[in-house]
Amino acid sequence: MLPRLKSILLLAGLCLPAFAAKEILIVSDGAPMRILAVQLKAHGIDSQIVGDDALPAKLAAYPAVIVYLHHVLAAPVVKAFIDYANGGGKLIVLHHSISSQKRQNPAWLDFLGVKLPEGDVTQGGYKYYDPVPLTLVNLAPKDWITTHDVRWESRAEYRGEDRDAIEFPATEVYLNHVLNGQHTILLGLKFVDKKSGVTYVQDTAGWYKKAEKGWVMYFMAGHSGKEFEDPAYAQILTNAVNFRP
Repeated sequence: MLPRLKSILLLAGLCLPAFAAKEILIVSDGAPMRILAVQLKAHGIDSQIVGDDALPAKLAAYPAVIVYLHHVLAAPVVKAFIDYANGGGKLIVLHHSISSQKRQNPAWLDFLGVKLPEGDVTQGGYKYYDPVPLTLVNLAPKDWITTHDVRWESRAEYRGEDRDAIEFPATEVYLNHVLNGQHTILLGLKFVDKKSGVTYVQDTAGWYKKAEKGWVMYFMAGHSGKEFEDPAYAQILTNAVNFRP
């Protein structure tokens, strides 16, 4: 019976999801992360939410760490996040974790490979708009993160091509992120400034990159929390948590 039982247990193990995650850590200063935590739980992912003033001493035990922080980051917090990713962790950076406040954290932006230029938006300067309609488009139709169980419900024209898309009627958009280094682009953004009539199309709304032994990812949408209730976007973030290269 023992060999048979061992075989049954082995087969049961083989039937488990290939990318099952343990409890992850969400470092947040905003209520929208409670909405994301509910969505992740519905996908079988448990999470713990803490502020960056209560960061655990060791992050390495967490299979993924999500960062959702408005304010300037303290130097020890920046170091903890960078060390976690470089040491083999999966750091998922959301929304305003790349925004104007982070200009005061040059080590953070350098690590992410992002610049936020000064100046007028029409000349390439960084700017945000809120609340505005925003279209996210799938720029990686063969990538596991943007395809696994993701049911895209909209389509949009993007650089002359018809793409899978997500439409957010009222959210916040960041324009003119400048990416330096090698980033695997997942999502682009399309935004029409109604005041000027200018349409902005930029390949900066979702990406990931290698960080020594680990990974860092970024997803722009997430201002109100309603974005995380979109089934396609919730699945994309679930896939990011479960991602294994």
